[in-house]
This record gives sequence, structure tokens and C-alpha cells, in this order.
Amino acid sequence: MEAFTRRLARLSISFVLGFFGLVLLLLQAERAGMPTRLIGYIFLLAPILIYAVIGAASRTSDVVEYYVAGRRIPAVFNGMATAADWMSAASFIGLAGTLYFAGFDGLAFVMGWTGGYVLVALFLAPYLRRFGQFTIPDFLGARYEGHLPRVIGVVIAVIASFVYVVAQIYAVGLVTSRFAGIQFQIGVFVGLAGVLVCSFLGGMRAVTWTQVTQFLVRIVAYLVPVVILSWQVTGLFVPQLSYGRVLQNLAPIERKLAESPDERAVQAQRQARAARFESEVAGLPGSLTRAREAARTNFEALLGKPNVPGHDIAAAQRALRELPKTPAEAREQWGRMRAEELAQAAPLRPHAEPFVAKTPSDSRAARNNFLALVFVLMVGTAGMPHILTRYYTTPGVAAARRSVFWSLFFILMLYLAAPAYAVFAKWVVYTQLVGLPVSDLPAWVASWGKVGLVRVEDVNHDGILQLAELSLSPDVIVLALPEIAGLPYVVTGLVAAGALAAALSTADGLLLTISSALSHDLYYRMINPSASIPRRLVISKAVLLSVAVLAAAIASLRPESIVQTVGFAFSIAAAGFFPALTLGVFWQRANKWGAAAGMIGGIAVTLAYAVMTHPFFGGSMANAWWGIQPIASGIFGVMAGFVAIIAVSLVTPAPSEEARSVVLFIRIPRERAIAAADAAGLEK
Repeated sequence: MEAFTRRLARLSISFVLGFFGLVLLLLQAERAGMPTRLIGYIFLLAPILIYAVIGAASRTSDVVEYYVAGRRIPAVFNGMATAADWMSAASFIGLAGTLYFAGFDGLAFVMGWTGGYVLVALFLAPYLRRFGQFTIPDFLGARYEGHLPRVIGVVIAVIASFVYVVAQIYAVGLVTSRFAGIQFQIGVFVGLAGVLVCSFLGGMRAVTWTQVTQFLVRIVAYLVPVVILSWQVTGLFVPQLSYGRVLQNLAPIERKLAESPDERAVQAQRQARAARFESEVAGLPGSLTRAREAARTNFEALLGKPNVPGHDIAAAQRALRELPKTPAEAREQWGRMRAEELAQAAPLRPHAEPFVAKTPSDSRAARNNFLALVFVLMVGTAGMPHILTRYYTTPGVAAARRSVFWSLFFILMLYLAAPAYAVFAKWVVYTQLVGLPVSDLPAWVASWGKVGLVRVEDVNHDGILQLAELSLSPDVIVLALPEIAGLPYVVTGLVAAGALAAALSTADGLLLTISSALSHDLYYRMINPSASIPRRLVISKAVLLSVAVLAAAIASLRPESIVQTVGFAFSIAAAGFFPALTLGVFWQRANKWGAAAGMIGGIAVTLAYAVMTHPFFGGSMANAWWGIQPIASGIFGVMAGFVAIIAVSLVTPAPSEEARSVVLFIRIPRERAIAAADAAGLEK
């Protein structure tokens, strides 16, 4: 290991040990009476300062260091950095929450995301490393002879990475707004500074070494709460082994709640509300006019009465102000509220039962979605540009293969704990929260309610919390679990630091991918090949900053849950890249026109299906094929991509010998590739 690598390894380990020493000091300070708000500030600021120092120590103006960290990252460290790049806010924050609500069906995310690394190891990582350029569009341009595949690759890389990065910055906003006590929209832009501090300074070199540190922070932050909770509930310190016992004990509690008369009464009331919203939507625009007149009449009547409490008047005024302004807005808002009521009114879903549905056809649709999602996440992993780029940073092909192994090993440390997180969280909620008087709910309910991730409404006005009266966002399960379980606030702060590390590390990698695609593949390769290295780096940093600000602006609008947003990014990457990359490696007959048709066709089918079926775009699941949800729309795009590449390549001229030599070079050892090129009379 070079002196630089040894120095930064020591630096990263020293900072990590210092951070966990700080955790122990804060634990003692909390016992001594330190305010929790101050503890939250420290947990937000201290890690960012650590990352900033590492980023500053890694700053570089060398283009190879900036784009691929000098191609000298050892396999173990690259495995940690890849795991950090991979274990985004979707994994850290959203995965356990998805398993909490979806139960068995949520395992599609675990199976798809981990299984994808098998495809990476077998089909892509070693071959792309042997190719030895900077980006995925670089490979497409060389393999498919020209700028057309490169440009299409740039567009797909930007779209997939941008959707992904919006989810990460949204997570940063959640954490900063909750623990800094600021408005969510402001928290998004405050957290943006933490995202930029590493990628802006030193590119891939800085990102790699901060990601090593961030991985260590987040894996400890993820495991500590669930290990403590496992000890509290089962007396064992290994949650991966103990949660099965809790899951067995959870089944009778689920049956009791499902059969509770109070729960059924609340569900019936919510179904009635959903019916009213459906009626209001059907009656537009007249229903909006009547609703506005009724709200105004109620507000004016309260103003005219003596001794009316001020909060009643404020509530009436707010109800009038928050009414939709137009029939189109009313259709969207009331339709969303109807869907929320129906979701809360749904019968309790047994956690361990697969493909729960009212009818056999719905059960088949659930199974189809499970399989489609596993497939899309697997091939999306093998086509995600910010992950594949990481294997350009290793010293060689063998190191790239070992790096995949270490990546999967480190990822499994988190993924094997996520099901335990979901089960323990559900146990605590069902046994310690449901049934409490609404007036005696713990403080965390109000704290996370201010962020918009928890909502309680006493629907039947009995003063007791029923499960159907509690609305939890999937994104709150991990973040709030320490508070839900009554653990010290320092543990909550540690989880916040881990969540922040997860979002920051992945956002750094994604932003670097986007800026590299635009500055290196588009600007340098196509617009200005004579650009100097300093100019290229300036362009890259300017693009990175612009994209980051745009992503933060979109994240401030509160998109769909983190896991759903990230899942759709994988559909885009799967359809756009996987067919072109795999056929580019394993089928010499694939040519430029086939690759262009496959990438365009795959991404077009994926986006068109999402528009047809997702309510955000005005679509409806009534337009779905075989009941497949829009998050898995990439399954149709992948099939379209393979068909288009094969069909168009067969009816258009074969690729040149130079293009075929690229396949020879990346698929066989260097010495054999050179010998084959000599035999064919090609340049080495």
C-alpha cells in the first residue's frame, strides 16, 4: 500500500475512533443533564466537520485522481466505499420501514439489491475495470463507435442519478430539520452544504476516503439500537437470530388487533371518509364551491360568537385557507386524501404472510410485483453508473473482483439486520403504543409529527389510540426507533449521524457521476477535446454545484417515500444500461445502431409505463400491465432494450474490427488480447 493510502487509512481510522469517543462523552454528558437539542446539534455538525477535514486532506487537481481516485484504492477500502455509496438513505432509513409495512413482500428489496451484486461480479465489474476509462458513457462510446451511444448514455446516467440524488437530499432535509429544529425546506439546503463539502473539494479521491469513514459511522449507528432492543426484548445480543422468536409472538397480537371491535369501527369510519372524498371528486367543480362556502360560513359564524376559543377560530381559518384553489387542485388533493384514508382503513396485514390480498387475482398481482421488483433491482444494480464507476478505482481486475466480494459482505451487515429492525419496531408499537390514551402519548410522536412523518387522529373520539388512528411514514421507523424504545437520546443522535452519513455518501457519489457525465463525456469528449485539465475540473465543479442546488429544490417539495423514489431510479438504470452493457461485453455483433435503439427504447418504455400508471403523472393503476407497479416499470424497458439491440444489430452492418477488439480486450487477459490483435493486424 502506498504511503498516501496508508496515511489516509490512518487518518480515517483516527477520525472514526475520535467520533465514537465523542459518542461516549455525550452519553455521560446526557446523564449529567446536557440538553438534548445541544446533543442533536453536535451529532449533526461533528461528522460533517470530520468529513470536511478528510475531504480537504484529499483535495486534488489531478484529473485521474479526481475522476477515479488514481486507480489505487485497495479492494477492502473500495468495498467499504462501495457499500457506503450503495447503502443510501433508502437502505439506512427506508428499508426497515418498507419491511415494517410490507412484511414478507418487502424482502424483494433485500433480495434484489443484494442479488444485483452477483450480476455485477459475474457480468460487468471485472470487464469494465479491464477497459479502464473514467465513466460508463466512456465505455459505450468506445464499444459502440461514436458519440451517439455516448450521448444517450450521458442522458440516462443523469436521469437515473438525479432521481436517486433527490431522494438522498430529501433524507438530509428530514434529519437536519428534525434534529436542528428548523423548517424542512431550510434543512434541505443546510444539509446540502454537507453533501458538497467532499465531492466539491477532491472528486473521487475525497469521496472515496470520506465514504470509508461514513461506512464505519453508519454501520455502528444502524446496529447499536437494534442490538440494544434485541437485548431488552429477548435477552440476546444478536437481533438477526432473535427476531424470529419475536415474530412468532407477534402473530397472536396481530390477530387480536385485526379482530378488535374498536379497530374495525375506526376502519369503517375511514372508509366512509374515503367514500365522501370520492363523492366530492365526482361532484367537481360544484363540490369545491359548496365546500368553500361552508368553510367561510363556519369561520364567520365563529367570529360572531362570544367566548369562542382562539384555537377554534384559527382552525376554521386554516381550513378555509387550505381548501384547493382550482378543481384540478381539488381533484389531486382529495384523491390523495381518499387514498390515505383507504390505506389506514385496510385490514391489518400479517407480517410473515406473503402476498396478502382479498382475492386470488390480487394475490397473483402481489406475487408478480414481488418477482418484477426483485428482477428490476438486480439488473438496476448491475446498471447503476455510480456503483459501476467505483470499480474503475481499483488497481486491477483481480482487485475489482475482490472489491465486489467485500462490498457484498459489508452490505449484508446492514441488510441482515433490517428485517429485525422492522419486527422489533412493530413489536414496540403494537405492545407499548397502541391502546395508550391519546393525551399520554410519548414526546416522540409530537416531535416527528412536526416533520410530517407521524400523524395521530382520534377518529372515534374515545381518547384511546387505535392502530388505524396512527399514521407512520416508512422513513420514520429507523430514525425514531431509539425514541420509540425509550433509549438514551445519544443513541437517537447516533442514528441521525448514521442516516446523515448514508445520505451524504451516496449523494456525493451520484453528484460526481452526474458532473463527470456532463463535464467529461459531454464537454471534454465531444464539445472541447482540447480543454485543459484545470478548465475541465472547473466545469465539473460548476456542474456539480448546479445539479446539487436543483436537486435540493426538488427535494424540498417532499417527493414520494425514499425507497419508492430510489426504486424507480433503478428501473431507469436497468432499462437504460443493462442490455447495452451486457451485450456490449458478451456479444460482438452488437453495434452502434442496436445499442442506440435499445437504450432509447428501454428508457422510453420505462418512462411511458410510469406516466401511464403513477398518480404523480396523472396515471392510474387501471392502465397497468399484469398489475405491475410503476416502481418496477423497468422490467418492460429491459425486455424492450434487449429485443431492440438484437433486432436492430442484426439488420444493420456489423461493428468494425476496432470495436470488436474492445470486446476481445476486456473479455480475455491482456496478453491474449494483444496476441489476437496482432493476428488480426489491429493496433494494440
